[in-house]
Amino acid sequence: MSSTGAQTPPRVVAWLGYGGLLPFISLSLATVGANFLGADARWFNVALLSYGAAILSFVGALHWGFAMTLRDLSDSQRTAAFVWSIVPALVAWLALLAAPVIAVVLLVAGFAIHYGRDARLAAAAAVAADLPAWYLPMRLRLTCVACLSLIAPAVLKALLH
Repeated sequence: MSSTGAQTPPRVVAWLGYGGLLPFISLSLATVGANFLGADARWFNVALLSYGAAILSFVGALHWGFAMTLRDLSDSQRTAAFVWSIVPALVAWLALLAAPVIAVVLLVAGFAIHYGRDARLAAAAAVAADLPAWYLPMRLRLTCVACLSLIAPAVLKALLH
């Protein structure tokens, strides 16, 4: 696929990618709602953080796939992609072991840094021709919604208390 190709992702990719935001949004809203009503929001919050950890691990694996399939990566770029691909899973695992506020910080930082790594990889001349034009804009939108969904309950809980 070429970066000069379609600006919109294939329908199945859009459905899967944007559909994957539904648990982020619904669990974030449920956590906020429970906190606002004075109910126990722990289950929703654990579910939100667990889903965030699973998705952060998933996006890390994208770089493993890039390292295996992108034709024109240098040896150092390929090695960096393989090494980086496991970092998000390690961050996600640590987030699951941490207190909720620390977990949010780790997950949001993981998503933001991973997007930066995506942008850096996409900017490499050897890679740009192999990535579809829709990849990076879609990743930015998905990253922003995921991060906002993770942050909103913590911020609103702090404001309510």
